[in-house]
Amino acid sequence: MQISTPKIPRKFIPLVIVFAVLVLLMPRTAKFNYDYKKGSPWPYETLISQFDFPILKTEEQIQEERDKAGTIVIPYYRYSEEIASSALKNAQSLDLGSYKKLKPGIITRLTDIYSKGVISDGRVKLDKGAAEISDNLIYIQRNKRVSKYPLSEVYKLSDARLLLLSSLATSNPSVNVDSLFRKVGLYECIVPNLQFDKAMTELTHAGSSDYVSPTLGYVRADEKIVSKGEIVTAEVAQILDSYKDEYNKVFGYGGPRILLYLGNILLALALVVLLYFSIYFSNPLVIGEGNRYFYLLFLFVLVSVVTFLMERFARGLMYAIPYPVFALFLLAFFRKRVVLPVYIVMLLPLLIFCGNGMELFVMYLTAGVVTMQTFDYFNRSWLQFVNAGIIFGVELAVFIGFRLIDAGNNSMWWTDVIQIFVGALGCVAFYPLIYIFEKMFNLVSQTRLLELADTNSHLLQELSAKAPGTFQHCIQVMNMVDAVGRATDANVPLLRAAALYHDLGKMANPRCFIENESASPDLEKYHDGKTPLESARDIIRHVDDGLAIADEHRLPDEIKRFIRSHHGTSSTAYFLNKYLNEGGDPANAPEFHYHGQKPSTKEEVILMVCDSIEAASRTLKESTPEAYDRFVEGIVAGKEKDGQLEDADITLHDMNIMKSMLKTYLQQIYHGRVAYPKRKNNNQLTI
Repeated sequence: MQISTPKIPRKFIPLVIVFAVLVLLMPRTAKFNYDYKKGSPWPYETLISQFDFPILKTEEQIQEERDKAGTIVIPYYRYSEEIASSALKNAQSLDLGSYKKLKPGIITRLTDIYSKGVISDGRVKLDKGAAEISDNLIYIQRNKRVSKYPLSEVYKLSDARLLLLSSLATSNPSVNVDSLFRKVGLYECIVPNLQFDKAMTELTHAGSSDYVSPTLGYVRADEKIVSKGEIVTAEVAQILDSYKDEYNKVFGYGGPRILLYLGNILLALALVVLLYFSIYFSNPLVIGEGNRYFYLLFLFVLVSVVTFLMERFARGLMYAIPYPVFALFLLAFFRKRVVLPVYIVMLLPLLIFCGNGMELFVMYLTAGVVTMQTFDYFNRSWLQFVNAGIIFGVELAVFIGFRLIDAGNNSMWWTDVIQIFVGALGCVAFYPLIYIFEKMFNLVSQTRLLELADTNSHLLQELSAKAPGTFQHCIQVMNMVDAVGRATDANVPLLRAAALYHDLGKMANPRCFIENESASPDLEKYHDGKTPLESARDIIRHVDDGLAIADEHRLPDEIKRFIRSHHGTSSTAYFLNKYLNEGGDPANAPEFHYHGQKPSTKEEVILMVCDSIEAASRTLKESTPEAYDRFVEGIVAGKEKDGQLEDADITLHDMNIMKSMLKTYLQQIYHGRVAYPKRKNNNQLTI
């Protein structure tokens, strides 16, 4: 089959729109393009930080500090400028007598001591049962600002007095400084200027239990992060993770902006090209079907937008997105040969937008592929939860695989596992969106096909009432295509529904067709008195009538395709031959041909052949395998000779299977029966 790439520009307009959306979604900053794992050597050049950045704590570290913060109380002190000034003023007013030359040194040292602060000796006391008081840290409020300080940076009262004594004694060895200080009362001038606040201590302790600083320290610009060949330890990996996070969030593109935009355009173009050819090489006919083509592009854009938004605003919830449900959205309307390549391309934005895109891509691709197989068996009612369990198991296996490779990872796995579980259940929750998509794009799902094949539907009951012979013909064709479809791996639900509706137009003029003519001899036959051309036109019209009825009842385009193609462009051979035999002008032969379209899919070929065989099989005189073999081969050969199958996407292997199944089917339907002997009168029993 030769199908060229569509040349009509409007076929590419949706692709241009998809391309524009992708360009808008592309990252506006440079991406951290290093891949590393704990326990492995750093394979790149020595990495130097290009900017200051904080080292982020892991979730485990934060939780540990939060737990610890609840058991340790950090005392809260208020710095008093008044007490410090009063102490200095009192020291300044002391009379040192002949040692007044020591006063400048005393004031200078006291000023230094009070600049840091002096606290009382001994431990502060809290209410009974309170948490343990920290021996290392204190809060100091100074000028309405509160900061945390090591306890070693302030002076206890006894330490302050001892420091003043040792400082003056060292610089004045000939003076008994201790006796002088005691005599003039200098020690009494030194009092604590850091006042303990019990209420604020309890309040800040309550707050510190809920808040822990997310950073562990800072790395400065131009500082080395890791050297080439150095083993990436857990500590180095933590610094690299922090650098990567800051790089992707804050660091702007250092080169010309035009190059960044050009790179985004090329990546977006690559995705669009991959999407187009994944459709074209799997089933080029889809590109010519507006609604199905638009649906594929819509799903691709939807996945891209969801990926972008989650990575931008909820990066920590990427495991909770039910990406495998998009495989089910595809599977509802397409064969697996289309679904797999398109689904793979749909997941590619994960590699571009997400920092751990490779892990997410492999996880969701594996789960989606498995889902394509298992959903055939677990697609009804509560069985969908079984399918969700399978999705969870597959995703969890891939997730654990990456965690085991990433040795030394200290992250809390259980939160990610919960997200994976939620995402698997989300596949069940979001699956009903299929019915909305079905209405939006006028598609037909497998569920809708089963509903259409219900012979108790209003439209089929109307066909049965108006054209009972045609209805029975459709039932027989449905059974025939079912058998052939299963043998050739065709879309059986679509074939069954199409078989029931392919002759829908005959109920507009049922008596025009022989299967609906009454056997009663007192009724005039429909075609009596009509010319062959008039009869042919009435028969050909049933295709247009069928399409009109299908439009009126809003049947899906997939069904209308079969109505249009089940006769293709073949002729009404009976009336054409009659016309020519009666001396008709051969130039008018096109008037006797259907103006439909030739079959283009395997399913359309199966319906065309089965329709012809079911109708013609009523004329068979013999019921032998040889007769059925000649009959089927003749029908198929006639279709091929007439060019009806030249555009069909069907293999020679499927053709042979179809013919073999039809021969077997006819033998089963029209097999011979044993003639029952009649009972003689003298052997009759009396009861």
